[in-house]
Amino acid sequence: MPLLKHKSLIIAAILLCLPQFVLAASHEHHEDNAKPDAESVHHVKPQTSQAVQLSPGLLALLNREMGLIQQGMMDMVPAIAAGEWNKAANIGQKIEASFILKQKLTDAQKEELHRVLPEQFIEMDRDFHKSAGMLAHAAEMKNADVVNFYFYKMNVACVSCHGKYAAGRFPGLAKGGEEGHHH
Repeated sequence: MPLLKHKSLIIAAILLCLPQFVLAASHEHHEDNAKPDAESVHHVKPQTSQAVQLSPGLLALLNREMGLIQQGMMDMVPAIAAGEWNKAANIGQKIEASFILKQKLTDAQKEELHRVLPEQFIEMDRDFHKSAGMLAHAAEMKNADVVNFYFYKMNVACVSCHGKYAAGRFPGLAKGGEEGHHH
């Protein structure tokens, strides 16, 4: 019976998460075809989010990393559902290692990142990649419950960061006055 419970949790996670990934993937595809990188810098419109303006080179790097992370998250779903723990661990490790501030950047790009990116963005990014590492470790231990927990945490981190720093690109995640409703 515990196996049935684990399968039910995985199926529920897939059903809850997959629509968000599919929508994000179709939006990314549309955005990539609609505007070249130089124009994309001006595409992010500050609503209630804190839009970040990056140079075209850094924006391209960030978009490339986000695309790889998105693909990793998409590939993670069937790996978890099938109990392919080595594959899930490998994907988690790749996501953990893609931490943007650890990439090979020029000194000027490093300076721009530290000057432009809010500390909370950097913290959120660091936590996201730490969760990916924890997911990888849990997958190595073949612990489905903990893998699903960290997958959930990673997905929540994506939604939270996109809502705060990229609401112009993801308008469905804009906070727009909801703050007062939670008091």
